[in-house]
Amino acid sequence: MKVLVTGGTGFVGPKVVHALRARGHDVRALVRRPEREKTLAAWGCELAQGDMTEPASLDRAAQGCDAVVHLVAIIQGPPTAYRQIMEQGTRDLVSAAGRAGVGRFVLMSALGTSEQNRDLTPYFHAKWEMEQTVASSGLEHVVFRPSFVFGSDGGVLPIFLRQVRLAPFTPVIGSGEERFQPVWVEDVAAFFAQAVDSPAAANRTFKIGGPEVVSWNAFYARVKKVLGVRRGTMHVPVGLARVGAAVVERLPRAPVTRDQLTMLTEAGDNVCDNGPALATFDVDLVGLDEQIRRAA
Repeated sequence: MKVLVTGGTGFVGPKVVHALRARGHDVRALVRRPEREKTLAAWGCELAQGDMTEPASLDRAAQGCDAVVHLVAIIQGPPTAYRQIMEQGTRDLVSAAGRAGVGRFVLMSALGTSEQNRDLTPYFHAKWEMEQTVASSGLEHVVFRPSFVFGSDGGVLPIFLRQVRLAPFTPVIGSGEERFQPVWVEDVAAFFAQAVDSPAAANRTFKIGGPEVVSWNAFYARVKKVLGVRRGTMHVPVGLARVGAAVVERLPRAPVTRDQLTMLTEAGDNVCDNGPALATFDVDLVGLDEQIRRAA
């Protein structure tokens, strides 16, 4: 089976590519600068030059593929960027997949995406529109909504670990009682790799999280225990955090934006029932303490 992967050069993408290759699938990765992607090339991936904002390049990339794994997303930028890259880009990719006769389309969405939350932020709106585009496409599809994805070489977990190690007090936004369910990045990759050809997954949406649900207060306590660090905790009022985010979100790699604060504090607990996903796929989830140890 040949699988087209978009977003294969990000945080989650290389793990998905690696998992697909480990299962014997041929992978074609959509990349903007093929000459820079030496790791994917070394893994035996075919590199297709293209961009989510260039429909013709998506047509070329989809030709001859049996499945598509669509991971592309942005987490900051103006609303027009979300509409162009995530919403319209997904429409164009789905159309290209249909013309190419792709047998299955696997989409990365996000836990918290829902009709109720779609207007909270441009990110949620884009994810909701992406889901609707895929669901109405007529293509056989699988949608995943993961909770916070943790890993050792990207994402937010290394940032949290640095906070605990270096800051005199650990900053926790708001009450810290909101709950989430962090899932290890290689576990996410395993779900995606199995989803491209699992008959039982066809035309379903799966929420996925790690094996443990924790509040932010409990999470930071676990981090301190695993790292053997003693630090006090400082609860930062949401309003004050928004003021700081308004300043730093203009930076190229802003640590937090106002939209992210909205999703954190207004979208409800970021938790789910893993039962349907674990009954469909063979994934042995990594526990939270082990996630922290692997990233430490």
